[in-house]
Amino acid sequence: MELVAVAALAENLVIGRNGELPWESIPADKRQYRERVADAPVILGRRTFESMLENLPGSHQIVLSRTERDYPVETASHASDVEAAIAVAESLTDEEVYVLGGAKIYELFQPHVDRMVLSRVPGEYEGDVWYPEWDEAEWLLTSASEEAGFTLEQWVRQAAD
Repeated sequence: MELVAVAALAENLVIGRNGELPWESIPADKRQYRERVADAPVILGRRTFESMLENLPGSHQIVLSRTERDYPVETASHASDVEAAIAVAESLTDEEVYVLGGAKIYELFQPHVDRMVLSRVPGEYEGDVWYPEWDEAEWLLTSASEEAGFTLEQWVRQAAD
């Protein structure tokens, strides 16, 4: 199973402000994001899950939360920590599982993800939520394609020496 972080971020790593994107909606990015995660399990925090309830991404939602609860959709499962989320993901037997945020979830999973798919939005924005910094020496940028309003980057974690 491959863990893949997916995020849209500005040049200053901002990913959100007041629960919203700090830039104008980029339809091409939204479309590629939805298509990418549509048929795969996703891991996300409770607030991110609740913000997406009307249009949930993924085939199964693994919701990381310190408080165990039931969710109003059959495809959602609770996980109390990273290890529990990974165990649920592994039980689903999918080849890829996507980590969708928020910021704390990205930070917790950063040591575990195998790949990052990042939509790099031009400019710097005011925000209150950031994508975690990563050591580029541990990662290899395998592709970068210019899209309508953003650059789509694929990063792969390099094997330890």
